[in-house]
Amino acid sequence: MTEGAAEPERQAGTWNRRVVLLAGPIILSNLSTPLLGAVDTAVVGHLPDPTAIGGVGIGAVVFSFLFWGFGFLRMGTTGFTAQAFGAGDAAELRVALLRPLLLGLALGGLIVLLQGPIGALAFGLFHASEAVEAQAGAYFEVRIWAAPATLVNYAILGWLLGLRRANTALVLQVVLNGLNIVLDLLFVVGLGWDIRGVALASVIAEIAAALLGLAIVLRLLRGRPEAAAGIWQRVWQRDGLVALVRVNFDLLVRTLTLIFAFAYFTDQSARLGDLPLAGNAILLQFQKFIAYGLDGFAHAAEILAGNAKGAGDRRGFRQAVRVCGLWGLGLAAVLATLLLAGGPGLIALFTSHQDVREMAQAFLPWLVLSPLVSVWSFLLDGIFIGTTRSAALRNAMLLSLAVYLPACWLLVPWLGNHGLWLALTLFMAARAVTLGCFYPALDRSIGARPAAS
Repeated sequence: MTEGAAEPERQAGTWNRRVVLLAGPIILSNLSTPLLGAVDTAVVGHLPDPTAIGGVGIGAVVFSFLFWGFGFLRMGTTGFTAQAFGAGDAAELRVALLRPLLLGLALGGLIVLLQGPIGALAFGLFHASEAVEAQAGAYFEVRIWAAPATLVNYAILGWLLGLRRANTALVLQVVLNGLNIVLDLLFVVGLGWDIRGVALASVIAEIAAALLGLAIVLRLLRGRPEAAAGIWQRVWQRDGLVALVRVNFDLLVRTLTLIFAFAYFTDQSARLGDLPLAGNAILLQFQKFIAYGLDGFAHAAEILAGNAKGAGDRRGFRQAVRVCGLWGLGLAAVLATLLLAGGPGLIALFTSHQDVREMAQAFLPWLVLSPLVSVWSFLLDGIFIGTTRSAALRNAMLLSLAVYLPACWLLVPWLGNHGLWLALTLFMAARAVTLGCFYPALDRSIGARPAAS
């Protein structure tokens, strides 16, 4: 083999290692989150009252709105940090953390103060039975106190990922979700508490993770005092704040639209009855596993695309997109195969109620299809987040919602729960198609400077 032929092969190997070393810890970190949701569902699924499953499902949707509505604190932080890292700007790396950290504390405190009207508004949007709503309300009253710690954790996690410290992020997430799972089992299985025990476990775990995360950040920021000089003046600079607000607002709209789509799915499930709601709640746990798995390579694309933008490296940008896409597709195929082979057995782990098991198994094929359809939307999300092209993300998600809602209105009356799952599948496909339309302009915007490596 000639030297010229060997060079592309070495570069391909380097990029594969780079992507895997980023995505591997992120996937493990991400999978701990739906594992927590699975344990929550499984724990209450073995309580005497089956309405607790629906209560956790609705409560989880409410907190998805409240907390992941502010997911821009993670996404925007990763994008700005990755670009500062790619540009080699140590001072901007500090600014990229301090701004979202302060914003997270302020927003978390506001959520706690407004918990009364927030709860009334949130539960007014659902149409579940009184028993299910009572369970969800009990969960909400406890879990709401985790808000400040949760948003601080988002900012810290986003900053660590932007620094390519995926292993550190993994440790933090494993501590958070591992402690939560242990406390779940202790409070509900060991002590016999009800759904409030599940919520309290989350509150304690979020606070513990926030304290650990802040300790890690302080250790990483030691040294290089010149980078900290005048840092607070930079934090409050107008141009930087305007960019932060613009990107975060777009990401807020994008995220709330996505969460609304899944909240609407849960609401439509509730309208179909308590049994479809419980079955779909279990299947949505599988969807979360799919999402968090595929997000590993999406996060890798997010970090590497942000680095390439900061360095003005179009060649590196394209290589990151290609390699992350190939790995993401491979993982999607593995996930589909695992669900096809082991789905019924996994469903049985979630509940001892035979009617709920049968309901979930009837709609399992939609989850087998899901990773193959949604992998492209996850990948493109990561690319656009890392390059802070937030307006395209916002517009693509709104266009996708405009496909999803009419699909629900047309298909659910005709096909019932199958129509609901078909509409959700069309929504995931629309996200990829709409972002794909914005991609050529993004590619042209990346500088053409050759890669340093």
